[in-house]
Amino acid sequence: MDRPTTETTPNLRSRSDGTGTGTGTGRLRVASWDGANYAEWEGVEDLAGKLGRPGVALWIDLSGPTPDQVAAVTTALDLHPLIAEDIFEGNQRSKIEVTNEHIHIVLFVLRYEGETMTATEVDVVLGEGFLLTVHDAGWDPWTTHHIRDGAEVILRRGPDHMLWALVDTIVDDYFPFIDRLGDAIDDLQDRVIDHATPDTLETVFRLKRDLVAVRRAVAPIREIFNQLTNRELALIDPDEILYFRDVYDHLIRLTDEIDNYRELVSGTLDVYLSTVNNNLSLIMKRLTGITVLLAGVGAIAGLFGMSEAGAAFKGQEAIGFWVVVVFSVVLASTVAWGLHRIDWI
Repeated sequence: MDRPTTETTPNLRSRSDGTGTGTGTGRLRVASWDGANYAEWEGVEDLAGKLGRPGVALWIDLSGPTPDQVAAVTTALDLHPLIAEDIFEGNQRSKIEVTNEHIHIVLFVLRYEGETMTATEVDVVLGEGFLLTVHDAGWDPWTTHHIRDGAEVILRRGPDHMLWALVDTIVDDYFPFIDRLGDAIDDLQDRVIDHATPDTLETVFRLKRDLVAVRRAVAPIREIFNQLTNRELALIDPDEILYFRDVYDHLIRLTDEIDNYRELVSGTLDVYLSTVNNNLSLIMKRLTGITVLLAGVGAIAGLFGMSEAGAAFKGQEAIGFWVVVVFSVVLASTVAWGLHRIDWI
């Protein structure tokens, strides 16, 4: 058996709770097409009679599986121990592993739960006559737009076509997710210009984290489909390559949009810092202008001594006091008018 080849990226959230495969009661659903009849059932018991039969196509879906269910299915399908271990432990990276008998792909389903972004791991294994999908209960492939009207039409064309249907759905769902990020960035840019606050800065960093996580999930899938469309793989019908190339085109567009949004967020952070600095400069100018006014009046008062203003004008006490006051007011008004003309106050 060939040594698996792997493409990886930095780690994302695990399939269930960060500790590996879910510990609840999982659900095993199987869809079968034998060339004449279509059937669906739950449970691993009837798999042995279908596996390996010519013309039989199987889709085995494990949702929120227990360790025992994962062990039973991987044993029944005779998966490579490394693939079985990756599925059992979860907490993988987006990647593809190709052996002589199987193709193991790890993808992530992205969605928002309120304002929090989550990434659900989906393990997909394509083998001779079957497709295995393992994921937590938060994602239901049976309700996706290719399969919600029934898996029979897709499965008739083989497990490799079912692989396309599932990954195409995952990639298509990235678009509204990315659009939501784009709307959030547009709103953030308006907020930064109008009112730069610490809450705005927190939003900037949250969007930067989300975009990094999205790129970690999406960018490796582009390399996955690059391999699927440019390598001769016995498990994928050549007629299916056109479908996978369509998904590859979508991924190119997605990665370009993600890179553009990352640049916009970085630019927004620069605008925020510039706005804060400009506001600080404006405040300092105004404080300087007020200081000039008060310093001028204070200098006059200190020079003449307001309590001795009359004596300073040789006995003309009342006139001397008011001359000093009027002079101070006129001087302060002139300075204020000049500072206003240069936009300091």
